[in-house]
Amino acid sequence: MIGIVGGGLAGLAAAYRLQQAGHEVRIFEASETVGGLAATYETAGDPIERYYHHLSKSEETIVDLAADLGVADRIEWRVGENAYYVDGVSHPLDTPWEIAAYPYLSVYDKFRLTMLTLEVDVRGGRPRRDTYESLADFEDVPIREFLIEHTTRGVYEYFFEPLLDAKFGDRKEDVSAAWLLGRVKFRGERDLLRGEILGYLDGGFGVFVDALVDAVGREHIETGSRVRELDFAETPDTTGRGPVESLTVADADGDATTHAVDGVVVATMPDVLESLTGYTCDIDFQGSVCAVVSMDESLLDTYWLNIADDAPFGALIEHTNFVPAERYGGEHLLYVASYVQQLADDLWQRSDDEIEALWLDGIADMFPQFDRDRVNWVAISRNPKTAPVYERGYLDMVVPYDLTDDGAPGVYYAGMASRAQYPERSLNGAIEAGFAAADGVLDAR
Repeated sequence: MIGIVGGGLAGLAAAYRLQQAGHEVRIFEASETVGGLAATYETAGDPIERYYHHLSKSEETIVDLAADLGVADRIEWRVGENAYYVDGVSHPLDTPWEIAAYPYLSVYDKFRLTMLTLEVDVRGGRPRRDTYESLADFEDVPIREFLIEHTTRGVYEYFFEPLLDAKFGDRKEDVSAAWLLGRVKFRGERDLLRGEILGYLDGGFGVFVDALVDAVGREHIETGSRVRELDFAETPDTTGRGPVESLTVADADGDATTHAVDGVVVATMPDVLESLTGYTCDIDFQGSVCAVVSMDESLLDTYWLNIADDAPFGALIEHTNFVPAERYGGEHLLYVASYVQQLADDLWQRSDDEIEALWLDGIADMFPQFDRDRVNWVAISRNPKTAPVYERGYLDMVVPYDLTDDGAPGVYYAGMASRAQYPERSLNGAIEAGFAAADGVLDAR
């Protein structure tokens, strides 16, 4: 049997891949539900993810898996409209004429920004399309330095800097230019007349999770089961360890059970990997607080609103300006989100009731027409390690898929610190990480 530590998408994907190759698997998930960050809330209609999700056209692996699972026909490709809130005004930035009308960048600023998004280097007056092919070339370049050199100071200060503040807070100076270029490459198709094309499943991503769980088999998944120890075979000398041979699991009551294994895939955060194997990962992670606000009426004129303002949150995402409110029994659903760099930060320390009051006050300050009486419910989720901080030198810190050479023979890693989740965390990256770890198991057989 191959033991899988973690029942998020990466763990489920690893289990699926191994089963397809004929291996027996068992997933051990510490919480009571599977799916990780794809967990949902109930609404008057379809369930809604606790954290906002969509697919980019570049995310092909998860689409291919959806086809294998028989749910590819549930993926709908829609326009995800974007806007930028500056000085009390929401500026749409989807079409060429909307971008041309944006008042905070000069014509030259907009030209340089457009060329960067098209991955064309126009420095020196000679356009080149090969400058940005290798992300590794920019791994150690500070993002501020890169943007000023490759676009303009105005593009940095009036477009990117507020976004970096919202995303990375006081860690923004540490972020690598490779992360930004990776984001540019990650973005998918654009309809020049309407905006970016994004994917979502009819019924929500829970449809995909349920199909993957059904394919793996619920009888092969144990929830409320925390893996607390791995045991390795003894070797004739004392300088190393033999292959992993068992894992010990504790249930909610603390009762322990030991299972013999032929290999282990750790599909969780690197601190769990460290507790089980001693492997240390130097990647820093940031947390997040994310609310879903159910309203009787729409608030925004766009799907995604970036904010260059002293708001108490980083972004507003009105999901039902992307997926029709009719899917949710007429509820208009708004995500309010903010990243947290330290768990000592004021936002993280506030209670859910305090965050709700703070954020609804913030929305009212930005949008005087906002009527709190039209709010049906607010649900708040927190995750202390939502995403990595993609700082300079990040690639030197990623955890390898195969940990044999790092003192843990037979252990494979598929968590968020894996190569597949660089340069941006995504659902697709989780699937790819799970597949890569599973392939490591198969290659060793």
